[in-house]
Amino acid sequence: MRIVILGAGFGGLELAARLSDAVGDQLDCTLIDKADAFVFGYSKLDLLFDKTSTEAIRVPYSGLAKRGVRFRQEEIVSIDPEARRVVTDLETYDADVLVIALGADYDTAATPGLDDAAEFYSFGGALGARERLRSFDSGNAVVGVCGPSFKCPPAPSEAAILLDGYLRDRGARDATTISLVMPFGVPIPPSPETSRALLERFDQTGIRFVAQHRVASYDAGAHTLTLDDGTDLPCDLFLAIPVHRAPAVVEASGLLEDGWIPVDRGTLATRFAGVYAVGDVTSVGTAKAGVFAEGAARVVADELLAQMRGDDAPAPYDGRATCYVEFGDELVGRVTVDFFSGSSPTGVFSEPSAAITDEKRDFGATRRARWFAA
Repeated sequence: MRIVILGAGFGGLELAARLSDAVGDQLDCTLIDKADAFVFGYSKLDLLFDKTSTEAIRVPYSGLAKRGVRFRQEEIVSIDPEARRVVTDLETYDADVLVIALGADYDTAATPGLDDAAEFYSFGGALGARERLRSFDSGNAVVGVCGPSFKCPPAPSEAAILLDGYLRDRGARDATTISLVMPFGVPIPPSPETSRALLERFDQTGIRFVAQHRVASYDAGAHTLTLDDGTDLPCDLFLAIPVHRAPAVVEASGLLEDGWIPVDRGTLATRFAGVYAVGDVTSVGTAKAGVFAEGAARVVADELLAQMRGDDAPAPYDGRATCYVEFGDELVGRVTVDFFSGSSPTGVFSEPSAAITDEKRDFGATRRARWFAA
């Protein structure tokens, strides 16, 4: 079984590692990504607020040592899901099983003026935003979401809270305001407890929460951004979460419906035989976050292993995952969200603590070891 995985993020790495650990040298798996290193999404906040270096958070794919897995750093040019054929800038790959885990891209052109803002969701964007933050010591800062859905729902709230601490440490908080613009009524809709804790933190630190709105445009010259209802907000520093979209190569493949890849909720299979999709590129119904991509990848891995061994089909994807939430002062909370078992998503919240801060640190270390070590 020739397995080709497109994208070496949470989903692609978990899938490749799980298959490798199960069948080792019997595996024929090619993992393709245009980047040369993996970066945990949450570490971009550490980069943004000068808590780490670029070298510390990059995990080079050259160190990947999973048996039966070949990593190829190549740009994907085309995907033919019917033939299960992938063309890159260097090679053509034919697969028995094709798994698409390419995530979501950022469409800065969808929001007028956003090129003059500082987005922090990409690695390069976080570096650029860090430079702007270093010289920001007075005025109005806005953390704002530009699209209806986005990766890692806690991240905008975390950014606003960490920005408050960053400015306080520099003695600049009294000369600044911080606003958070989100398209939701509360910060984390599935979990009222988490939302309540975040809103209390906003009140304590003087962060203005602007609910049920998106940023429609930004005018850097006028120091103003405009919301989707035409309201203007003063803005001297805009930390933006851009509109998300499926990668252009996926859009050209014919796999999309309503902007994302539809999949069977239990198996992550697409409408094309032998083609699966996991993570942010899908419309499976969970949040767009690495931990959900990881859970979906485990289901696909177990399905492929069952096919190899002639076993019964594994349990379906349950839409559950645990996210960590930064509350400032080196304290981290935790929310476990369940998207599928009830009539609506639910979340169980654990209060911020030093123990959960350590748990988050271990989360990254264990995945790095599992995904990269032989």
